[in-house]
Amino acid sequence: MAEHHLSAEPTHSRWNRHLPPRLDIAPGDTVHLDCLDSSGSQVHPAMALPNFLNIDRGRIHALTGPIFVEGAEPGDVLQIDILEVAHKGWGWSSVINGLGLLKERFTEPYLFHWQLENAESRSLAPAVVPLRPFCGVMGVATAEDGEFRTRPPGVFGGNMDVRELSTGSTLYLPVLNTGALFSAGDAHAAQGDGEVSINGIECPASATLRFHLHKHRSLAGPLIESAPQKTSDYSEAWIVVESACDPVSAARAATSRMIDLLASRWDFSDIHAYLLSSVAMNLRLSQVVNEPMFTLSAAIPKSILPPRKLF
Repeated sequence: MAEHHLSAEPTHSRWNRHLPPRLDIAPGDTVHLDCLDSSGSQVHPAMALPNFLNIDRGRIHALTGPIFVEGAEPGDVLQIDILEVAHKGWGWSSVINGLGLLKERFTEPYLFHWQLENAESRSLAPAVVPLRPFCGVMGVATAEDGEFRTRPPGVFGGNMDVRELSTGSTLYLPVLNTGALFSAGDAHAAQGDGEVSINGIECPASATLRFHLHKHRSLAGPLIESAPQKTSDYSEAWIVVESACDPVSAARAATSRMIDLLASRWDFSDIHAYLLSSVAMNLRLSQVVNEPMFTLSAAIPKSILPPRKLF
């Protein structure tokens, strides 16, 4: 299986299935991606707030890709093994007027710079923030023609901001176009569930991903097989991701998909899968700030189920 290297630039900040691929790979190949920070390298260490307020927000997310996967067709499932995501020693967070969960309370813009050690940051003393880098955006091209802003996530993945997409985890996405056309970026060195201020620790990063293809396998939306984590209730879990304009609708969709997953792969009856979800499933808000879309994650710990390969 081949290994490839893909530089960050030229980046793209729109989903468009007619964007020409920057790299062609075969299933089983590994790609080392370089990712700019979400601003597209407009923010830099020690940048002052007035300069930050003048960045081009049309460039936000600055994704690396698209990657064309040979043999991928609509109706297949693309598997992305996240072998490593590594930050590059610095990052930033901000408050932006009119954005964030508490935009009525925090109306003054603010920019904060982080210095990142290998596994933690002490920049916001006295807190010691553990670092777990991941790409906030991982997705395939949408099924529709046209250009679409990268802010709303969807069936294709995209701006999910699910912090369990870190080193050692696996993401499964439905293929919606020939070649899948995968892109990634918007790396965060750390993020809380919700990403309430509008940012995690935004940072440039490198990501090493391995791609597999599962032919003629249906998948209604993103599915994650998370890696062991000492600081997460999602440690080694099956995670269903759903996004909607109404968080309750997203919660219902995620729970329903979890019931379908338990019934189809572990032979539970629907009613027993519903009961198991009620007593063992973790339902969380992964992001609440990418208006108009909210993203919820529904996770079942792998420890309570017999081992399975889903694809």
